[in-house]
Amino acid sequence: MRIEVINTGTELVLGNTLNTHGAWFGRELFKLGLRIERQTTVPDGDAIRESLSEAVSRADVVIVTGGLGPTSDDLTREVTAEVLAIELIMDQAVLTGLEHFFAIRNRPMADANRKQALVPVGADVLPNPNGTAPGVYVPPRLNGRGHAAVFLLPGPPRELHPMFREEVIPRLRALAGGEVAAGCSELKFTGVGESDFHQGIDARLAEIEGLEIGYCAHVGEVDLRLIGTEEARAAGREIALAEFGQFLINEDGRSLEETVIRLFAAKGWTIATAESCTGGLISSRLTDVAGSSAVFTHGFITYANEAKRDVLGVDEALLQRHGAVSEEVARAMAEGALRVSGASAAVAVTGIAGPGGGTDEKPVGTVWLAWAVKGGATKAIRGFHPRNRKDFKLAVSQGALDGLRRLVLE
Repeated sequence: MRIEVINTGTELVLGNTLNTHGAWFGRELFKLGLRIERQTTVPDGDAIRESLSEAVSRADVVIVTGGLGPTSDDLTREVTAEVLAIELIMDQAVLTGLEHFFAIRNRPMADANRKQALVPVGADVLPNPNGTAPGVYVPPRLNGRGHAAVFLLPGPPRELHPMFREEVIPRLRALAGGEVAAGCSELKFTGVGESDFHQGIDARLAEIEGLEIGYCAHVGEVDLRLIGTEEARAAGREIALAEFGQFLINEDGRSLEETVIRLFAAKGWTIATAESCTGGLISSRLTDVAGSSAVFTHGFITYANEAKRDVLGVDEALLQRHGAVSEEVARAMAEGALRVSGASAAVAVTGIAGPGGGTDEKPVGTVWLAWAVKGGATKAIRGFHPRNRKDFKLAVSQGALDGLRRLVLE
């Protein structure tokens, strides 16, 4: 079933309001076994008419958001009626509902709100208990321009989401009939690049009949998406894990930090962090996870050399001899955090985020990471992430968390 979404609103095009509908619709429709073929964002005005005219001529379902309010630029109802060649009439039940909405709030209803009771003849009114703008469903039999079913929904998520789930989903199920959903599996990997997948397994995945593959790359992470039958996805999963299993974060959609907290909690272990160049980002990611208080004990932000020395006990001689960004200092930071906190394991990072401060020996983007564990040897590795400061910090935090994941698994 071909589905198109048109999001209306000049504020979306100007960037004044973040358009979150795209990702939300994609997730909700995929749960039904349906996928969006095309999604468009247009400003208020004539652009709605043009986009709707095109969409209803080629799609089976068109979902339009926004433009159902009382102001002069809210024209979605009027444009839809014009495009579909359907008369608009005042729905007395909707008007009564609007009047009641304002009455129970002791507010007068402006005349402008009356336009919200205009409904295309024969269309279904979709109740909106969370706002004044009811939705509208125009079934295919009323479409004078094509065979598409058209849904008009309010723009605010607090109104759109419940209306979609309660009013739109049942109608979509009926329209889809016996259409069978393809399943989706998502495997999250870190420490391996998108190009590694392309070179390593793409050709073999392409040979699996009925399997659709896709990648979504983030800083320090690649998500592999497998869409198809259960058998096709299982075959794809087997190939991916045989080649890159050591880099797998999880298959349950959880973030890396959620995975780390879950693994440490399962063992009854605790974590401390010692951060220089990341400025607390590792601690922040860990404490964003519900239940992290059972695992996370201490977060030390030792940005200055004096803090490394006074808080973590890093030897001044190490700082003078090797510099703050060095294997020796990273190890000392991790061991100091472990000692001071009493945690089961500690991670430390120290690096050069830039844009200044680099040298030929230690260019901008250089970082040392170290992990210390009770009763075990301290491990340290050098990383290099020549990115902007924000992405550098994110990449380093990703490496630090992945090291904790590997440590607890080992």
